[in-house]
Amino acid sequence: MKKVLLIGASGTLGRAVQAVLAPRYEVIAASRHDASHPVDLRDEASVLALFERVGRLDAIVSTTGNVHFGPLAQMTAAQFDSGLQDKLLGQVRLALLGQRHLNDGGSITLTTGILAEQPIAQGVNATAVNAAVEGFVRAAACELPRGLRINAVSPTVLAEAWDAYADFFPGFEPVPAARAALAFQRSIEGVQTGQIYKVW
Repeated sequence: MKKVLLIGASGTLGRAVQAVLAPRYEVIAASRHDASHPVDLRDEASVLALFERVGRLDAIVSTTGNVHFGPLAQMTAAQFDSGLQDKLLGQVRLALLGQRHLNDGGSITLTTGILAEQPIAQGVNATAVNAAVEGFVRAAACELPRGLRINAVSPTVLAEAWDAYADFFPGFEPVPAARAALAFQRSIEGVQTGQIYKVW
């Protein structure tokens, strides 16, 4: 059975992705607070240690990444940098290190979001970070060796989180996490690379 490493498995989206993949793959669930496979994507040593523990993989999936929400007028460089270090560089680090642990023909799937193209108030950091991740995916796809592929999934706000985020997304239509999870299956099992799969 092919082996998938799922980072962010404890979150709403991560749990939905695990439910879709579990019947087809050996899914290794990892997250910042996981007892068996803890990982902090901001820490290169932590990511390397995870790859050493899990061995060779057929797919790497990230459903994690924090950004800073707040008014631009009060935003500090340090607050902006928090999103760069976590959702952007964390996922880039996962891909850069992970490519060496993938079997030929393996795949990497990262997570961005609708704010890459549809800004909202207080979402400047999220828009910048998501757009940067998507740029990385498109460029990295041109250089990956051994038939490796890389894509990103860009969901809108999840229905399961709508109560908490509705005020930030006026007029947006949420989607169930289970629907967003299908795009990750598409990325893993399909043939495309350098794609941004929008679930809006």
